[in-house]
Amino acid sequence: MLGDDFPGVLEGALSGDERAFGRLFTDMQPPLLRYLRGMAPELAEDAASETWLEVARGLDAFTGPEPAFRAWMFAIARRKVIDRIRYENRRPSASWEDLDPITPPLRDVADQVVDEDETRAALALVRTLPTDQAEAVLLRVVGGLDYAEVARVMDRSAGAVRVLVHRGLKRLQSTGTESSAEDVTR
Repeated sequence: MLGDDFPGVLEGALSGDERAFGRLFTDMQPPLLRYLRGMAPELAEDAASETWLEVARGLDAFTGPEPAFRAWMFAIARRKVIDRIRYENRRPSASWEDLDPITPPLRDVADQVVDEDETRAALALVRTLPTDQAEAVLLRVVGGLDYAEVARVMDRSAGAVRVLVHRGLKRLQSTGTESSAEDVTR
């Protein structure tokens, strides 16, 4: 999270400063991709690209603090992944299962491989949950949104979201694996 730097970074991005927009992207892209990979791994990259395109187009209309920005962006991402799923279901294409997203190496490759394996395993566990629980857990834990923001994104009450997250995390805990909710955030 950008914290106290967010207002300045947002203002810079609004004025066309590429570095400021780059900071938004660098801060938000990892949790965005984790959320989208949890929802639809084969469509995550396309949905993330479409999300950033809409964010860039609508940035001048956004006002608010960083948590509101995160909620706004995840709401866009949710619509994009749902649209992508609908599109792919109408127009089946070649299998995407064998494709892995390519990320530029920013650190030791061995560490990156271990982290990616752990992330894939954690997201695979989350995908075993019912869809609404998986989405609530991903938005809350991976997206870092509070219950009210998750409720707005999912168009549910905050109480319903609390129940979904609680049940989802309890179900994950009961799988008997060594996974925890924090594994999902890696």
